[in-house]
Amino acid sequence: MKRSTLALTIGLISLFSYNAAAQESARLSSVKTFADTVIDKAGDKQHPGVPLLANGVDPRTGKQMEWIFPDGRTAVLSNFSAQQNLMRVLVGLSNLTGDPKYKQLAENNVRYYFQHYQDKSGLLLWGGHRFIDLKTLQPEGPSEKEKVHELKNAYPYYELMFAVDKPATARFIRAFWNAHVYDWKILETSRHGEYGKAMGKLWASDFEQQPPFFATKGLSFLNAGNDLIYSASLLWQYDHEQGALTWAKRLAHQYVLPRDKKTGLGVYQFTQALKRAETTDDTDTNSKYGDRAQRQFGPEFGPDALEGNMMLKGRTSTLYSENALMQLALAKSLGRDGEDIKKWTLDGLKAFAHYAYDAQTNSFRPMLANGTDLSGFVLKRDGYYGKKGTVLKPYPAGNEFLLSYARAWTLEQDAEIWKVARGIAQGQGLGDIGEPGGKNSKLDLNTQNSEPYAIFALIDLAQSTGNKSYLELADNVAKNIIASKRLNGFFVDDPGYIYANIDNIAPYALLALEAAFRGKPDAVAPFLNGAGFTEGAYRLEDGSVRYSTRDDELFSLKPGEQLKPNGKK
Repeated sequence: MKRSTLALTIGLISLFSYNAAAQESARLSSVKTFADTVIDKAGDKQHPGVPLLANGVDPRTGKQMEWIFPDGRTAVLSNFSAQQNLMRVLVGLSNLTGDPKYKQLAENNVRYYFQHYQDKSGLLLWGGHRFIDLKTLQPEGPSEKEKVHELKNAYPYYELMFAVDKPATARFIRAFWNAHVYDWKILETSRHGEYGKAMGKLWASDFEQQPPFFATKGLSFLNAGNDLIYSASLLWQYDHEQGALTWAKRLAHQYVLPRDKKTGLGVYQFTQALKRAETTDDTDTNSKYGDRAQRQFGPEFGPDALEGNMMLKGRTSTLYSENALMQLALAKSLGRDGEDIKKWTLDGLKAFAHYAYDAQTNSFRPMLANGTDLSGFVLKRDGYYGKKGTVLKPYPAGNEFLLSYARAWTLEQDAEIWKVARGIAQGQGLGDIGEPGGKNSKLDLNTQNSEPYAIFALIDLAQSTGNKSYLELADNVAKNIIASKRLNGFFVDDPGYIYANIDNIAPYALLALEAAFRGKPDAVAPFLNGAGFTEGAYRLEDGSVRYSTRDDELFSLKPGEQLKPNGKK
């Protein structure tokens, strides 16, 4: 090589390295600024030394988000179950920067919670219906009648919890199962658990397998069952309780056994609601009147129209995004002990790809698990799934599903899996990820995509194929996030929103990308798509009470907007 050519090559390499380092600095700098801003603005203002954080902050004024109770009282919302992504960010940030203060804050939060908010049964005062008022440090509940324990798609950072206090963590997980399994013999579960419940036989309980969709009072929603599955699997990993793994797999299998025998699709519930009363009012969707899908769809679609078989938007996100990511992570970490979980999960994703995905429109069809396409179906009556006259439509295949199929590819190189990932990537403006394995890709490096899920997916593709161009594309997505989704140090989904959520996953994605560029992917905990929440009665400005209000609705309000009755913003 001529000296001039060599010098030019070295110069180009040096320039690329400089630019990469500069962008790396921008990624890491934005996450550090975010963490420092959270510490400053979301921290406890009245109780020195208390590590608890407010879940939401107005980035413009620093005002911490409040919950307004039906009686007019207010509380600064601090719900640790809805801060678990942040805890993973804090630990990862210390791992990459060497600054221990971030990890120490995360550890202090876990320690404080165990010391002050673990009840006599072992349950923590957190979840869908319990939180702490940062003004008083007292536990609260948004609904007086529903001060129950609930975790749905939360996936707490158990690795950190075990590191901080292993006995207390094990005690919580046992209490979690003890409170949410109503009948161990038939594995009747419910999203609501009773605080203070005396410990039963737990893993030593008897079990008798029931037929698919047997009737129970408790509703076996997958978004509640998956947190039970995850917790017991982690208890096996960290405390080696064989019974915990046995029951975790047993519960996971309950969602597999009722899958449609022809399609392999399903299920969101493995039971159906026990009918305990009669009504002719279609607008009353209480489960005591029986299976709500059967009530609304049964006359047209017969006995297969059950809640567990409804493959509609939202239900499929739980099945093939949140639950799939969690179980794929378990399959990887459990090794040989997770082979069955791996197979169940991959089989489900492949069935969903085959029957529901439309590559032409990059969308998923609303379906019954038996393969019936519900696209264009007009609801004949009011009910749980919408008002009479509502038209069921295909829904976009978003970046969260791209991540599921990219993550699945890391465990099984299946053409059907790659096909869906390829289609979604194109539909989300990322270009062509190429043939299976990444050959002949034509990525759109000018992408306008600014979704954190896309970054996580591209990291998975890069690591599984060895094609580093996926990281370059992910870096451009990161630039878009930094340019459009930051406000006074916080990350926001929309700069127009009043409050920033400290559990936002954008800094998580940027940190994971930083770790990937450094060749230290294990420095940041795997992303599981968990997200805690708070839900209950909330007083509106006109004095009326909105009995089913979620904190994500508060996070999506813009100045001048307010929540309206009847579940509409």
